[in-house]
Amino acid sequence: MDFKPPFQQICKAILLQNSTHEALSSHDDDKVSLVEECELPLIDLSHLNLGHFEGDKCMNEIAQAASQWGFFQVVNHGVSQEIIKSMQNEQRRLFHKPFAEKVEKNFLNSSSNCYRWGNPQATCLRQFSWSEAFHISVTEIPTMNDHHNSLRSTIEAFVKTVSGLAKRLAEILAQPLGVKPNYFEENCPPRTSYLRLNRYAPCTFPSQVFGLISHTDTDFLTIVHQDQVGGLEIFKDGRWLAVKPNPEALVVNIGDFFEALSNGAYKSIKHRVVSTQEVERLSVAYFYCPSYDAVVQNCGNEPSTYRQFTLREYKLQTQIDVQETGEKVGLSRFLL
Repeated sequence: MDFKPPFQQICKAILLQNSTHEALSSHDDDKVSLVEECELPLIDLSHLNLGHFEGDKCMNEIAQAASQWGFFQVVNHGVSQEIIKSMQNEQRRLFHKPFAEKVEKNFLNSSSNCYRWGNPQATCLRQFSWSEAFHISVTEIPTMNDHHNSLRSTIEAFVKTVSGLAKRLAEILAQPLGVKPNYFEENCPPRTSYLRLNRYAPCTFPSQVFGLISHTDTDFLTIVHQDQVGGLEIFKDGRWLAVKPNPEALVVNIGDFFEALSNGAYKSIKHRVVSTQEVERLSVAYFYCPSYDAVVQNCGNEPSTYRQFTLREYKLQTQIDVQETGEKVGLSRFLL
């Protein structure tokens, strides 16, 4: 049985309804084009353990990257290469299961279907993502079906390490902001975060369709391991930049909630994944999220840019925007 989602059929149907020009011209920033490659700021987390001076310098580098780039890379992060390789192998086996099985309600978990692909409701190509994913709540991991035992144990090992890393980085970033020391302990219990396994399939229309459309992340922090295929691009200083993969590093990016919490000091910037015609690309992302009713608000002394809100309010607004406009609008909905 074929494991590939029907990407091509959906895109051909869209092309019949819209010309390529109409499908891509409405947002000039989102057009597929050749872009310059960049290397994200690289931070060695082992320096946090080298004494007061080196530790402070490392924390300043983290805060500087969050404010100037919104993205950075970390090495000596504590996630072993063994776990990362095991995760990639498990992902490949999972995504190469027949498509008819993946879309079944009980494929991974008896209580929900966490499999997503493309956007069958897209009305133009810029709304369509040529990719598939399993979006898994941390609470769902222990209840995965028994025939996914190997996948479950690998995910548990990955999450155990990366969740601690996310909390540590969030607390480091919070220090200069005046956020109370136990804010993340109180508002981001482990059960509220998510893991997303991504597969970007070889694309028939790589010059016209993205692997993942331009967006910002909703959470506080996202931690990503990407393979060496490349494809991640970030929007900085009015232009798109291709992120050069680093086999030793994890990519960290600031989400909308941290931008609001920092009153705009840290930047949640647009990013996307371009498609490739030749090979598949795999990545795994951990989203460090608050509970639904945790309040996000500016904790500093400066006048607030955004009104206070909760994850529940943010998700509701996003659902409304997607229904009305076809895409997430994001933080601008919460400006004062």
